[in-house]
Amino acid sequence: MPRRARIALAGIPLHVIQRGNNRQACFFSDDDFRFYLDHLCRCARHAGCAIHAYVLMTNHVHLLLTPREADGAGRLMKLLGQRYVQHVNRLYRRSGTLWEGRFRSCIIQDETYLLGCSRYIELNPVRAGMVAHPAEYRWSSYRANAQGEADGLLDAHPTYTALGRQAQERQAAYRDIFRQELEPGLEDEIRRATNGNFALGNQRFLAEVTSMLGRRAIPGNSGRPRKRTEQVSGDLFEGKRK
Repeated sequence: MPRRARIALAGIPLHVIQRGNNRQACFFSDDDFRFYLDHLCRCARHAGCAIHAYVLMTNHVHLLLTPREADGAGRLMKLLGQRYVQHVNRLYRRSGTLWEGRFRSCIIQDETYLLGCSRYIELNPVRAGMVAHPAEYRWSSYRANAQGEADGLLDAHPTYTALGRQAQERQAAYRDIFRQELEPGLEDEIRRATNGNFALGNQRFLAEVTSMLGRRAIPGNSGRPRKRTEQVSGDLFEGKRK
């Protein structure tokens, strides 16, 4: 059975997860983390992707990015993956697969979900019990987004920029967001959309994406599929807007 085509649109933010093969470690030293971030910066520029948030965990990576072209994220992850695997195999005298097949992703409605997804990403080390606060973790974008630490990898998304007129205002507003719990169910929504390669947003956004793609951007109904085409009209969402 052929794999579902990845959902990606030019100029629309994308949450990306790439895991180590069999959930095994893919970073083994501080130098590995530095190598990955250095080449993430280079490959993102080459592929035309703006990085807004990230976290490098021991056995997986989260990125929040906006591709200039629809296939930008795919080109970024392919190039970066190849360079990093070559680094690891050469340094640790190993061979074979490091990553778990294809990366997983979901497109995100920026005005309602982008900051929530950024929080979800940067809180990963806290949820994993590695630190008590995201500022304590070195390999994420939190210190740059919330505290103004220099990070040449990041490009601020307009939703983040709108948090304040000055950098200090934006950072303070961003820190305030982290004083609140993630909205109930948001973690599950993000995981479900990312693992299934669907869109994450309100009903209007989902309808627009479905119309643009000419195929569904949300999970289908369970059970035996009906004999019809995969194209879904935005009219299917009209009843849910009220």
